[in-house]
Amino acid sequence: MNRAPAGRPAAPAVRTVLGDIAPAALGVCDAHDHLFLHSPQLPGQELDDAEAATAELSAFRAAGGAAVIQWTPYGMGRRAAELPWLARESGVRIVAATGLHQAAHYSPELLARVRPDLAGLFVAELTEGIGGTGPRAGMIKVAGGFHGLDRHARHTMEAAAEAQRATGAAIGVHLELGTGALDVLDLLCGTLAVPPDRVILGHLNRSPDLVVHRTAAEAGAYLAFDGPSRAHHATDWRLPEALAALAEAGFGDRILLGGDTTTAGARSVNGGPGMPYLLRRHRERLEIALGADLVTQFLTANPARAFAADWARAPGGSR
Repeated sequence: MNRAPAGRPAAPAVRTVLGDIAPAALGVCDAHDHLFLHSPQLPGQELDDAEAATAELSAFRAAGGAAVIQWTPYGMGRRAAELPWLARESGVRIVAATGLHQAAHYSPELLARVRPDLAGLFVAELTEGIGGTGPRAGMIKVAGGFHGLDRHARHTMEAAAEAQRATGAAIGVHLELGTGALDVLDLLCGTLAVPPDRVILGHLNRSPDLVVHRTAAEAGAYLAFDGPSRAHHATDWRLPEALAALAEAGFGDRILLGGDTTTAGARSVNGGPGMPYLLRRHRERLEIALGADLVTQFLTANPARAFAADWARAPGGSR
């Protein structure tokens, strides 16, 4: 990222694995997905095939996609060194994540090693590069629990808040089955004073509580409705209703859409819905219910704002 002229602040930018870009250049964006992912909670379903990732990105681009935000955090097989190549090969802009998921996704030894200076780890990956020399992360990923926040989640969110203050990065929050959104906002935006527009609440489609959705939107957070597929059919049918209620209440600018492909079997190249589903069946369905202009806003203008940050204020931000 180039330095701004003297006396002028740098404009907000989205930090991709190939460098910082103007928000308007992000294009049609899958605001929450995974190209690589490994967890003991998903044995045998690892996303670790670079050829499959390339094919998935190609299919996404063919469907009209331009950008993918990979929410895979530290220690879960991000394969960050390969992301720049994938971005160049596919022509799809990729944003990588730092952060930490629920404790269940890690070994006790790894957690003991990183817990003492989580904030420092997050800041380094956002400003210097993943692994010290890799691409820089462009967001922070953390996670709540089912209807609550355990000690690990609170510690991780405290570190995320510290890193957010240092860098301006957005914090994306995995909500377990879409629950606990208001508890997360009480901690991040209340106790820890993170600006609400720097918080992205994920998986709200899995808990179609319209009152919680509106309360979170009124607080100023972004609401990510991600993972529409056959796997979540029990709540997918409620999504148009939930989005319409938010839009009618004046919160259409708070909504993000994503695919959240988390297993090899869910990839389109393996017969699942995968990344292209977001822009094919899912987009078509939402356009019937909400209109094309509003759905385009969800996929373009909203993520451009949500993931942009004033990186120049961060250490190493002019790298």
